[in-house]
Amino acid sequence: MLEKLTWVPRTIVGALAPLIGRPSARQVAALCIRKGALGKEILMVTSLKSGRWIIPKGWPMEGKDFPQTALEEAWEEAGVRKGRIKGDMVGAYSYKKVQSNGTELPCLVDVYSVKVDKLEDQFPESDARKRRWFSKVEAIELVSEPELKKIISLI
Repeated sequence: MLEKLTWVPRTIVGALAPLIGRPSARQVAALCIRKGALGKEILMVTSLKSGRWIIPKGWPMEGKDFPQTALEEAWEEAGVRKGRIKGDMVGAYSYKKVQSNGTELPCLVDVYSVKVDKLEDQFPESDARKRRWFSKVEAIELVSEPELKKIISLI
């Protein structure tokens, strides 16, 4: 019966996720990169709840395709004022998003490489997050998701 529905409210999807056992929500992420003195560097931000280091990501946005959404997330969460998407998505990873009610929502995240041209000090979430450039090796050590570690290692 569910396969005939074209849209299912997120609360229903979240409740059914343990039964289905596959990612039920899709997000978009920006893997922000620059060339540093010792090679490629990755721009990371702290998550809002746990404070762990992550890459900017969020829900798809109405009226924007996935690459445009990745650029918007890079701006809102990390202050990337000017950035360019380099080609198609570079990979995808999965994780479990802990929701406000404590349940876990399996998510699949499409990752786009963003070449950073300009950062701003003030951006929509600058008061809520820290941001920092890390070497590839440091970024790989900091992220939790094995699939994201692999994506970073291949850039």
